[in-house]
Amino acid sequence: MIVQWLRTSVYSSGVLLLVRLYLGYTWITSGWGKITSEESFSAMGLLGRAVENPSVQGWWLSFLNGFAIPNVGLFNVMVPWGEFFVGLGLILGTFTTFSALMGITMNFAFMFSGSTGVNPQMVLLTVFVIAAGSNAGRFGIDNYLLPYVQKFMPNLKVNEDKRPQVSGSKL
Repeated sequence: MIVQWLRTSVYSSGVLLLVRLYLGYTWITSGWGKITSEESFSAMGLLGRAVENPSVQGWWLSFLNGFAIPNVGLFNVMVPWGEFFVGLGLILGTFTTFSALMGITMNFAFMFSGSTGVNPQMVLLTVFVIAAGSNAGRFGIDNYLLPYVQKFMPNLKVNEDKRPQVSGSKL
Protein backbone atom coordinates (compact mmCIF):
# COMPACT_ATOMS: atom_id res chain seq x y z
CA MET A 1 0.00 0.00 0.00
CA ILE A 2 2.74 2.47 0.89
CA VAL A 3 4.69 1.55 -2.24
CA GLN A 4 1.64 2.29 -4.38
CA TRP A 5 1.27 5.67 -2.64
CA LEU A 6 4.97 6.41 -3.14
CA ARG A 7 4.75 5.50 -6.82
CA THR A 8 1.53 7.33 -7.74
CA SER A 9 0.61 10.13 -5.34
CA VAL A 10 1.39 13.74 -6.15
CA TYR A 11 1.66 14.32 -2.40
CA SER A 12 4.35 11.69 -2.08
CA SER A 13 6.16 13.43 -4.95
CA GLY A 14 6.19 16.60 -2.87
CA VAL A 15 7.52 14.80 0.20
CA LEU A 16 10.08 13.01 -1.94
CA LEU A 17 11.18 16.34 -3.41
CA LEU A 18 12.11 17.48 0.10
CA VAL A 19 13.88 14.18 0.76
CA ARG A 20 15.72 14.46 -2.57
CA LEU A 21 16.80 18.02 -1.83
CA TYR A 22 18.12 17.04 1.61
CA LEU A 23 19.97 13.98 0.29
CA GLY A 24 21.21 15.87 -2.75
CA TYR A 25 22.52 18.75 -0.66
CA THR A 26 24.29 16.33 1.68
CA TRP A 27 25.93 14.50 -1.24
CA ILE A 28 26.82 17.54 -3.33
CA THR A 29 28.40 19.48 -0.45
CA SER A 30 30.41 16.45 0.60
CA GLY A 31 31.66 15.85 -2.93
CA TRP A 32 32.31 19.52 -3.69
CA GLY A 33 34.25 19.89 -0.45
CA LYS A 34 36.54 17.05 -1.52
CA ILE A 35 36.88 18.33 -5.10
CA THR A 36 37.76 21.91 -4.14
CA SER A 37 39.86 21.17 -1.06
CA GLU A 38 43.39 22.55 -1.10
CA GLU A 39 44.62 19.09 -0.14
CA SER A 40 43.70 16.47 -2.69
CA PHE A 41 41.26 13.87 -1.42
CA SER A 42 42.68 10.49 -0.47
CA ALA A 43 40.43 7.51 0.15
CA MET A 44 43.34 5.86 1.93
CA GLY A 45 42.26 7.44 5.23
CA LEU A 46 38.91 5.66 5.21
CA LEU A 47 40.40 2.49 3.77
CA GLY A 48 43.19 2.42 6.35
CA ARG A 49 40.75 2.91 9.24
CA ALA A 50 38.49 0.21 7.79
CA VAL A 51 41.30 -2.35 7.64
CA GLU A 52 42.17 -1.66 11.28
CA ASN A 53 38.54 -1.67 12.47
CA PRO A 54 37.67 -4.98 14.19
CA SER A 55 33.97 -4.63 13.36
CA VAL A 56 34.56 -4.68 9.58
CA GLN A 57 33.52 -8.03 8.10
CA GLY A 58 36.11 -10.38 6.62
CA TRP A 59 34.54 -10.46 3.16
CA TRP A 60 34.66 -6.65 3.01
CA LEU A 61 38.28 -6.66 4.21
CA SER A 62 39.08 -9.02 1.34
CA PHE A 63 37.54 -6.55 -1.11
CA LEU A 64 39.41 -3.63 0.46
CA ASN A 65 42.77 -5.41 0.52
CA GLY A 66 42.37 -7.11 -2.85
CA PHE A 67 40.83 -4.32 -4.90
CA ALA A 68 40.20 -0.97 -3.21
CA ILE A 69 43.61 -0.37 -1.64
CA PRO A 70 45.61 -1.44 -4.72
CA ASN A 71 43.39 0.87 -6.81
CA VAL A 72 43.17 3.75 -4.35
CA GLY A 73 43.90 6.24 -7.15
CA LEU A 74 40.67 5.22 -8.86
CA PHE A 75 38.72 5.65 -5.62
CA ASN A 76 40.36 9.06 -5.05
CA VAL A 77 38.59 10.22 -8.22
CA MET A 78 35.38 8.16 -8.01
CA VAL A 79 34.37 9.09 -4.45
CA PRO A 80 34.33 12.92 -4.68
CA TRP A 81 32.93 13.03 -8.21
CA GLY A 82 30.45 10.25 -7.44
CA GLU A 83 29.20 12.16 -4.40
CA PHE A 84 28.94 15.36 -6.43
CA PHE A 85 27.03 13.79 -9.33
CA VAL A 86 24.70 11.81 -7.06
CA GLY A 87 23.86 15.07 -5.29
CA LEU A 88 23.35 16.91 -8.57
CA GLY A 89 21.09 14.16 -9.92
CA LEU A 90 18.97 14.15 -6.77
CA ILE A 91 18.67 17.94 -6.58
CA LEU A 92 17.74 18.33 -10.25
CA GLY A 93 15.61 15.18 -10.33
CA THR A 94 17.62 13.79 -13.24
CA PHE A 95 17.74 9.99 -13.46
CA THR A 96 16.60 10.16 -9.85
CA THR A 97 16.28 6.43 -9.19
CA PHE A 98 19.72 5.72 -10.66
CA SER A 99 21.24 8.59 -8.66
CA ALA A 100 19.64 7.26 -5.49
CA LEU A 101 20.87 3.74 -6.25
CA MET A 102 24.45 5.00 -6.69
CA GLY A 103 24.12 7.02 -3.48
CA ILE A 104 22.89 4.09 -1.42
CA THR A 105 25.72 1.97 -2.85
CA MET A 106 28.24 4.52 -1.54
CA ASN A 107 26.41 4.73 1.81
CA PHE A 108 26.65 0.97 2.23
CA ALA A 109 30.32 0.97 1.22
CA PHE A 110 31.05 3.61 3.85
CA MET A 111 29.07 1.69 6.49
CA PHE A 112 30.74 -1.61 5.60
CA SER A 113 34.04 0.22 6.17
CA GLY A 114 33.00 1.14 9.71
CA SER A 115 31.92 4.73 9.08
CA THR A 116 28.44 5.62 10.32
CA GLY A 117 27.68 9.33 10.76
CA VAL A 118 24.73 10.26 8.54
CA ASN A 119 24.97 7.10 6.40
CA PRO A 120 22.20 5.09 8.16
CA GLN A 121 19.64 7.89 7.91
CA MET A 122 20.63 8.52 4.31
CA VAL A 123 20.10 4.82 3.53
CA LEU A 124 16.66 4.91 5.13
CA LEU A 125 15.58 8.00 3.19
CA THR A 126 17.08 6.70 -0.05
CA VAL A 127 15.05 3.49 0.21
CA PHE A 128 11.89 5.60 -0.12
CA VAL A 129 13.27 7.43 -3.17
CA ILE A 130 14.16 4.13 -4.85
CA ALA A 131 10.80 2.53 -3.95
CA ALA A 132 8.97 5.50 -5.50
CA GLY A 133 10.55 4.87 -8.88
CA SER A 134 9.96 7.60 -11.44
CA ASN A 135 7.46 9.36 -9.15
CA ALA A 136 10.42 10.57 -7.07
CA GLY A 137 11.51 12.68 -10.04
CA ARG A 138 8.07 14.05 -10.89
CA PHE A 139 9.07 17.49 -9.63
CA GLY A 140 12.30 17.47 -11.54
CA ILE A 141 13.86 16.97 -14.94
CA ASP A 142 12.79 13.30 -14.94
CA ASN A 143 9.20 14.41 -15.55
CA TYR A 144 10.29 15.60 -18.99
CA LEU A 145 13.30 13.39 -19.62
CA LEU A 146 11.96 9.89 -18.88
CA PRO A 147 9.05 10.00 -21.38
CA TYR A 148 11.58 11.08 -24.03
CA VAL A 149 13.99 8.27 -23.07
CA GLN A 150 11.09 5.81 -23.11
CA LYS A 151 10.60 6.47 -26.84
CA PHE A 152 14.02 4.93 -27.45
CA MET A 153 13.72 2.28 -24.73
CA PRO A 154 10.15 0.97 -24.93
CA ASN A 155 10.72 -1.56 -22.12
CA LEU A 156 11.52 1.23 -19.66
CA LYS A 157 8.73 1.49 -17.10
CA VAL A 158 7.66 5.04 -16.31
CA ASN A 159 4.92 5.42 -13.71
CA GLU A 160 2.04 7.07 -15.51
CA ASP A 161 -0.70 5.42 -13.46
CA LYS A 162 -3.30 8.14 -14.00
CA ARG A 163 -1.01 10.61 -12.28
CA PRO A 164 -1.16 14.30 -13.08
CA GLN A 165 1.78 15.84 -14.89
CA VAL A 166 3.68 18.72 -13.31
CA SER A 167 3.06 20.94 -16.28
CA GLY A 168 1.99 20.12 -19.74
CA SER A 169 -0.43 17.72 -21.29
CA LYS A 170 -2.33 15.85 -18.56
CA LEU A 171 -3.91 17.14 -15.35
